Amino acid sequence: MKAAPAEQKRLLDLAELDSAADRLAHRRRTLPELAEIDEQSKRFAQLATQVIAAETEAGDLAREQTKAESDVDTVRTRAERDQKRLDSGMVTSPKDLSSLQSEIASLHRRQGDLEEVVLEIMERREAIESKAADLIAQRDEIAATRGAAEDRRDAALAEIDKEAADVEGRRSRVATEIPADLLALYEKLRGQYGVGAAMLHGGRCMGCKVTLSIADMNRIKAAPHDEVLRCEECRRILVRTPESGI
Repeated sequence: MKAAPAEQKRLLDLAELDSAADRLAHRRRTLPELAEIDEQSKRFAQLATQVIAAETEAGDLAREQTKAESDVDTVRTRAERDQKRLDSGMVTSPKDLSSLQSEIASLHRRQGDLEEVVLEIMERREAIESKAADLIAQRDEIAATRGAAEDRRDAALAEIDKEAADVEGRRSRVATEIPADLLALYEKLRGQYGVGAAMLHGGRCMGCKVTLSIADMNRIKAAPHDEVLRCEECRRILVRTPESGI
């Protein structure tokens, strides 16, 4: 393949722009904010699940407390009713009086037991509601932290995208100055090796960093200036410049 030396040198400009684009792409993929957001999202999801569980338990306890308080009211009402019967003097039979007094005493004990149940439920409900409030506070704090990280990420991505657009524009202009067949070869090699062209500098290929043998250097020296050369080691296009050492 033949190409003017100036056209071959433009491959080095193209390669530099491609390297800049690759660096920007790597920077885009490895923004520290991305890992932070991922970690915060996982933590947020965990806390959200714990909040739901705590709120569900608190709701269950609220219903349990309502039922227990209703049971207390039912027993209290019945005891008050029996006490009124006893106080009215309407029950005169000793046997009936004894039975009524026994029932009232039993209802008072039952009421006391149920009130203990209510207190125990209230304590459990207060504890779980306090836990839920703490979890909600943690969840909201994580959400705020994640939001701040997302803002930093978006700003960084906008900056990277702006730089990438500039690089792409410059690359497009350089690419128009390179013959189609030479550009196609470069693109093919870039796809295979990541870098399609490298400078020959001081007898060394700057693509694979290998110092060329005397025989290879003699072959290069004998080649026409418009001959498109390839590195024997890495097969990239080898571009000759005044710094090539030939």
